[in-house]
Amino acid sequence: MHRNLPGRLTAISAVLAGVFMACMTGLSQDLKSFEQRITTKVLPNGLTILICERPEAPVFSYVTFVDAGDVDDPMGQSGLAHMFEHLAFKGTDEIGTTDYSAEKSALDKVEAAELALESEARNPMGSDPKKLADLKKAFDDAQAAAEKFVVPNQFTDVAERNGANGLNAQTGQDETMFFWSMPENRLELWAWMESSRLANTVPREFYKERSVVLEERRMRTDSNPEGRMLEQLAATAYVAHNYGRSGVGWPSEVSQITATEAMAFHKKYYVGSNIVIAVVGDVKAAEAMPVLEKYFGKVAGGPKPLEMTTVEPKQFAEKKVIIKDPSQPIYVESYHRPSYRSPDDAVYDAISDILSNGRVSRLYRSLVRDQQIAAEAAGFGSFPGDKYPSLFTFGVIPLPGHSDAEMATAVHKEIEKLKTVDVTDAELAMYKTRARADLLRGLADNQGLANALAEYQTRYGDWRELFKQLDRVDKVTKADIRRVSNEIFVASNRTSAEIETQAPSAPAKNDGGQK
Repeated sequence: MHRNLPGRLTAISAVLAGVFMACMTGLSQDLKSFEQRITTKVLPNGLTILICERPEAPVFSYVTFVDAGDVDDPMGQSGLAHMFEHLAFKGTDEIGTTDYSAEKSALDKVEAAELALESEARNPMGSDPKKLADLKKAFDDAQAAAEKFVVPNQFTDVAERNGANGLNAQTGQDETMFFWSMPENRLELWAWMESSRLANTVPREFYKERSVVLEERRMRTDSNPEGRMLEQLAATAYVAHNYGRSGVGWPSEVSQITATEAMAFHKKYYVGSNIVIAVVGDVKAAEAMPVLEKYFGKVAGGPKPLEMTTVEPKQFAEKKVIIKDPSQPIYVESYHRPSYRSPDDAVYDAISDILSNGRVSRLYRSLVRDQQIAAEAAGFGSFPGDKYPSLFTFGVIPLPGHSDAEMATAVHKEIEKLKTVDVTDAELAMYKTRARADLLRGLADNQGLANALAEYQTRYGDWRELFKQLDRVDKVTKADIRRVSNEIFVASNRTSAEIETQAPSAPAKNDGGQK
């Protein structure tokens, strides 16, 4: 059987090459087809609208892609981008209120009361307990007065009563996205609602939502060993760049951000030049574009915010984080890598795919199947974001009886193979085939296509780069993989984090009060 292995690999490579050529032909046709069906327009306020006509079903999907995320939180205000995502569902000056004029006056009083409360609480000479209590009551009373004008959940209710499906949003390190799907005959209603929450944002129930975000932090990070580990990993790996800050926000900062600060964030980042909206579905561009111009043209204009200029200095010493916790062990290690704009971006994708894409990947076969020392083993190309230089990260969950140290040794052996021995023809061909298949799969769904179009239009200034990326995939060579592996997978560029299982503390014995 071993003698026939080279022949079998040659046959597999031939099959994969055939699939590869078929994918290339299909994608070429798709690009031409999409160019005929996609209309792009930049409005006078700088906002970009993409419409892709896909009339297979009487629905459309959309994404509003705002080029601002956790990484853009101002110093001392971590969690603000995420906070604003929550605000966007609270309605506008027309939705979610019984009397906006009176509500605005009440909200101004809430903000004045909050400022007075925070000023006393932060008094460097020490706060007066009696005064603090009085200010807290005044703040609570002001909130209660503003609450009387609120129609809870009206924005969501209106959307869902009109057929909105999958209504959601997400804040990443690099962007904030709002999205849902809707019947095509509700396009104008959607345009009114979406443009209104971009242009006429109201900091409604801000401090109630601030408490919700703090609770999210407690659930996702403080009460989650893996969440704490990843937060500490990023904080340790980065010494200068904002990727080292907590995405969900540091507790002391989230608890003190104000509605005034949130609206300042909105004024800076929620401008037309920083927003791309993609609509995909049963929409005729000639009819729809004037409608979208009418509504989204009222979003504030202004210059696109400058990208961050902080450059993370080169790491010159290995770093390690060890968390002792009564939970299962986990081992993670990361290496600094360039941003998505690097000429080697596709090479990093290839390394990630070969090491960890499914049960045929190297990490799975070695650590999970053959050595049987791990329950899971994977590598992923960019953490915590990819707009700026990020971290190529490996993660392993050991099986009972096996240590984090074993996981580190096993991962390093696989890395050394990448550095010293070329990957096989079959592995490289399989990566390229999967890259094309993944793209085609993503384009098959209206929502997935809208997301991809908006992201590529934002990141590259042209949605066509979604297809051109496959040229870069095709050019990846075995030599590229060895070169990049030798450049970044070195100990001085490594930051590792592990959860070391610690037995829970024994509860204190109760002696019944006897002496």
